[in-house]
Formats: sequence, C-alpha cells, structure tokens
Amino acid sequence: MTTRTLCTAALTAGLAFCFSSAGLAQEATELAEVATEVAAVNPNAAEAAADAVGGGTGYILNTLLFLIGGFLVMWMAAGFAMLEAGLVRSKNVSVQSLKNVGLYSIAGLMFWFVGYQIAYPGDFNGYFGSAGIMYPMQEVGGADLDTGYSVASDWFFQMVFCATTASIVSGTIAERTKIVPFFIFTAILTGLIYPIIVSWEWGAGWLDAMGFSDFAGSTLVHSTGGWAALMGALIIGPRLGRYGKDGKMTVFPGSSIPLATLGTFILWLGWFGFNGASQLAMGTVGDVSDVSKIFVNTNMAACAGVVVAIILTQLRYKKADTTMALNGALAGLVSITAEPLTPNVGMAIIIGGIGGAIVVFAVPLLDKLKIDDVVGAIPVHLFAGIWGTLAVPLTNGEVPFGAQITGVIATGVVVSILSGIVWFILKAVMGLRPSAEEELAGLDISETGIEAYPEFTRTT
Repeated sequence: MTTRTLCTAALTAGLAFCFSSAGLAQEATELAEVATEVAAVNPNAAEAAADAVGGGTGYILNTLLFLIGGFLVMWMAAGFAMLEAGLVRSKNVSVQSLKNVGLYSIAGLMFWFVGYQIAYPGDFNGYFGSAGIMYPMQEVGGADLDTGYSVASDWFFQMVFCATTASIVSGTIAERTKIVPFFIFTAILTGLIYPIIVSWEWGAGWLDAMGFSDFAGSTLVHSTGGWAALMGALIIGPRLGRYGKDGKMTVFPGSSIPLATLGTFILWLGWFGFNGASQLAMGTVGDVSDVSKIFVNTNMAACAGVVVAIILTQLRYKKADTTMALNGALAGLVSITAEPLTPNVGMAIIIGGIGGAIVVFAVPLLDKLKIDDVVGAIPVHLFAGIWGTLAVPLTNGEVPFGAQITGVIATGVVVSILSGIVWFILKAVMGLRPSAEEELAGLDISETGIEAYPEFTRTT
C-alpha cells in the first residue's frame, strides 16, 4: 500500500479513538476496514471514501458546526452591546444595554413563534408563505438522519442571525428613541420583515430561482437591518443639538473607546461562526477545508478594512480615527459575508478594503444629509452589505450580476416600505421620541431609572 493509502486508513480508524461512544467507535472502525480494502484495489477510490464520514457521524459533525457557529454568533450580541455602549454618551449607556439584551430576547421568541416558519415555509409561491406557528423541535433523543443535522441546531443557528438584524437598528437610532416603540418594532422586524426577505433566497424563493447568491447574509441580514435603521433615522430625526441651523455639526463623543474596541473584537470573533458555519456542513474533508478557507478570508477582509480606514483618515484628517478603524473592520467583515468562500486571499483583501473605504466616505456624507447614525451602522451594514453582494460575481462566475442587483433593489424597496409603515404607525400611536428634557438629561433616567455611570456629571 502507498503512504497515502496507509495514512487514509489510519486517519479513518482514528475516529474510533476520537469518539468515546461505542457506536461511533464501531462505525469509525468499519469505515477504516472499508477504506483499507478499497485501497488495495483502487487507491483513488480509497481517497474518495475517506473524504466522507458515515451518516451518524456526519449528522453529529454538521450539528456541532451549527451549534458552535450559533453560539459564536450569539456572542456577537455582546459585541453589539459593548460597541454601542462605548459609542453613546455616558447618560445613555444603561438604556442601550437594556435594548440589546431585550432585542435579542424578543428576536428569539418571535423567530420561534412565527419567524422561522415564514423564512423556511417549504413549498410556497416564492414571495410569501408560512408553515404555521411555533416551530416544533425533535423529541427527546430523536434524530432524523435524512436532514443531515439536528433541526434544533438549525433553528438556533438561524435565530441568532435574526437577532443580528435587530442589533443593527439599535445602534443607529440610539439616544433619542423610547424603549417600548423600539421593542415593538423589533418584534415586527424579527417576526415578519426579516423572515420574508430570508425566504426569498435561503428559503428557496424567487431570488434563489433567478440565481441570486448571498452566502451568509450581506444583504439578507445586514442590508435588511441597514434599511430598517435608515428608515428609523429618517422618521425619528437626529438627536437634539446634533445639527445646527448654520449647518455645523456638533460632535458627541462616545463614553468609552475601550468598550467600543472590545465590542469590535467580539464581533470579529463571532463572525467566524457567522460565515464559517454558513458552509452548513462539516461531514467531508472538502467541507472542513472550505470552512477553514472561509475563516481566513473573513479575517483578512477585516484586517484590510482596518488598515484602509486608518490610512484614509490619516490622509484626509491628518489623524487616524479610532472609531473609523473599528467600523472599517466591521465593514470589511460585512463586505466579505456575501461570498467568503470563492475569493482568493488577495480578492478577500480587496473586497474588505473597499468596505473600509466606504465607511470613511459614507459617514461624513450622512452627516451632510443630516442623517444621524450614532454608531455608523448604515455605512457598515447597508452600504458595505450592498457592495459585498454586488462583488459576488467577481469571484463566483456562476452568479449572474443582474440577479445580485435585483436582490439588492428588492430588499431595499420592501424593507424600506414595511419598516417605514411600522415606524410611522408607532410614531402616530405612541410617539417614538422622549421629551426634549428627558433626551437632554439622558435616557438612562427616564427609560430605566438606572444610570450606567451615576458618579459622572452629565454635561451634554
């Protein structure tokens, strides 16, 4: 037997040692025997046999990928919370923390109750459908091997993506939005609007049929949140004192750059689950290799976004801007999310670097238009999400450019209309903003009664 054949048989037999379960050990041993026998006849067939694992083991590995990726994406909720807590003023940190833990919880409940069934309705007309309410999980100890993974692991992985969409809105409209209308909007966004958009592509809807591709959600997740945030910013309006009548803009420094930096690193870490686990399979050598490549491309795109943001702000303002660098990392991550597998490292760097440049030029543009985005979420998630989606055909020749444009436009139109309707209704029924006195004093007092930094004197 050749060295490759010996290694193939040895690696497959090693599964018996790696898995403590007697059943899995027996399965791994049987696979090793098969690989050895086949190798004696056809070394190439032996290599192919070693590429895949048995049904039970594949089911376990795929489920683990969903669960590990899921809890990494769940940890991104902490990243959003820290990023926003660091970029808002001290008098609004407590309420922003509450919004983040609240939106994650609401997203979980709504996605279980109705959202998942709309996102993945099964056989439907391609535009809107529902498989019912209250998504059923498998019975205790039950498993349907035909799915290739635990249905509960799939639901969990999809749910944390849903929560990410709502987190994007939270940061944009911070410091001037009351809790109750925001939470109501979150429920509608995560239970209805986001699932509809997801069903068009990941649910095998009309965008999927025309060849639209969004690997991990540059448009379906990030742009959806970005459009909803943009409509909120337009309807709610800017923070008091942000833009003067003379056209000058007042800078409101964030409470903690270290917290914002920590939040960025947490998001960066979580993105490996966001993109990597979107491979949706870990039962073959090829799948695991692809996941590792996705990790590398994801990381390099973020690195490029940071470096480009630092260089451009140094050239433009004669000083490197820390917040731009942080958002440059996030924009690089959003940009590569639509297709993190097919680019080579060089293209991943270019895609992420352009994302970082988008942030540097889009943030001041929004201020000129008097669109108050507290954390820069619109440039990061909406604009970079659009760029990443349109860039997919550059490295994946099977994806038609027209389908990508159609997906971007359709998502923008539908999310903007639905979000705008909800924001206007909430504004008319209960109001979106606190009183001027409450806003100037800080929402920590009026909305939660608990100040994040009670020893600090509020001056702005």
